[in-house]
Amino acid sequence: MKKSAIKSLAAFAFCALASAHSAAFAQDAALKVDDAWVRSTVPSQHATGVFMRLTSAATGRLVGVESQAAKHVEIHEMAMQDNVMKMRQVAGIALPAGQAVELKPGGYHVMLIDLAGQISPGDHVALTLVVEDADKRQRRVPVDAVARPLNAAAAPAAGHGH
Repeated sequence: MKKSAIKSLAAFAFCALASAHSAAFAQDAALKVDDAWVRSTVPSQHATGVFMRLTSAATGRLVGVESQAAKHVEIHEMAMQDNVMKMRQVAGIALPAGQAVELKPGGYHVMLIDLAGQISPGDHVALTLVVEDADKRQRRVPVDAVARPLNAAAAPAAGHGH
């Protein structure tokens, strides 16, 4: 009798772990994050960019980003305005279902402003993406961005006021 109780308990624990793993996988599957990276900095630099490719399973919006690496974290866009490339903060980025959205130098990206410290090549920067679905429900998606060297491919940050 004891052996069957132990087997039942073990089977229950296995099913619970499998369900928890499936739930975690389903949440990760809702937003696929590829190639997340942050540009490294020099000692006196106060801001840097974060880049990645996002593919959402369902239509949604990236409405915020959080990180302990900086006092302020903003979603930005580089765009031509009066024949000048300018950077501006945006309220969010549309994530069409099944379509990859690039956050890249010279386009949409995340800005880390008032950095907590220097970011060196190879450092890992933890971020949390705040994604809103069509029903305005928000969920948080953890991301690990690896720092690349300062000379990683990028367009100049003209018009950035920070």
